Amino acid sequence: MNKTPESTFKIRFSDCDLFGHLNNARYLDYFLHAREEHLEHHYGLQLHSYYVKGISWVVGGHQIAYLKPVKYAEKVVIRTRLLKSSDNELLVEMLMMDEPTQQLKSLLWTSFIPVDPNTGKRRAHDEEFMDFAKSIEWPLERPIDFNDRIGEAIVELLHSKG
Repeated sequence: MNKTPESTFKIRFSDCDLFGHLNNARYLDYFLHAREEHLEHHYGLQLHSYYVKGISWVVGGHQIAYLKPVKYAEKVVIRTRLLKSSDNELLVEMLMMDEPTQQLKSLLWTSFIPVDPNTGKRRAHDEEFMDFAKSIEWPLERPIDFNDRIGEAIVELLHSKG
């Protein structure tokens, strides 16, 4: 099973500022659209089906690094992976790169908190979901912080093209 799916997106004019750069807030939209697409196409997981079962996720927080500008009409590749899963949180990493995947443009870590959409209160992931989550978790060799991960991701890209 592919633990690091990726998709290509073309940056839209309406998502850019007056200088033709992708607006900082729009990065999140591209990242979240990519993750939803990856869940559906690579894992057969449709968020709506979980919503109907009484589980949804809210964003607990973002850590984002804007490393290189992304410009209008540029094609970018977005990779996503689940870094950590527990009963009460998912930590997802999302990387945005140029189309030949030689340059890291942005890196995002998002914490997702499971909630019951009917009550709006936290709820734990059930055992079936946790089995799935553990099966797609990207293995970390050691605990790492966000800033260290930026450097590692850049080195990974360099070595993958080496």
